[in-house]
Amino acid sequence: MIDLLSLAFALIAGIMLGAIFFGGLWWTVRKGVSAKHPVLWFFGSMLLRTCIVLLGFYFILGDDWKRLLAGLLGFIVARLIVVRLTLEAKQTSQLAREGGHAP
Repeated sequence: MIDLLSLAFALIAGIMLGAIFFGGLWWTVRKGVSAKHPVLWFFGSMLLRTCIVLLGFYFILGDDWKRLLAGLLGFIVARLIVVRLTLEAKQTSQLAREGGHAP
């Protein structure tokens, strides 16, 4: 029972770490493209996101390979969720722009 609870915690932690990493990447791309110094945005974001995720995996998930694997699964699930949400946001904005041009 404790092992199952531990794995559930690791999965949730992996999802949170993935949301921070991939959500931060999406936010950085949106802000960095129009920034005055995009190199600073992209490099600083990469460094910060990578440090957060590595420290999270080390301190939260690093003591057992099963927890590490569950955390990695959560990280991948978060990636899929962020990709789906960003595609939906992109499609919604495209529909809104094209809606004004309808006859």
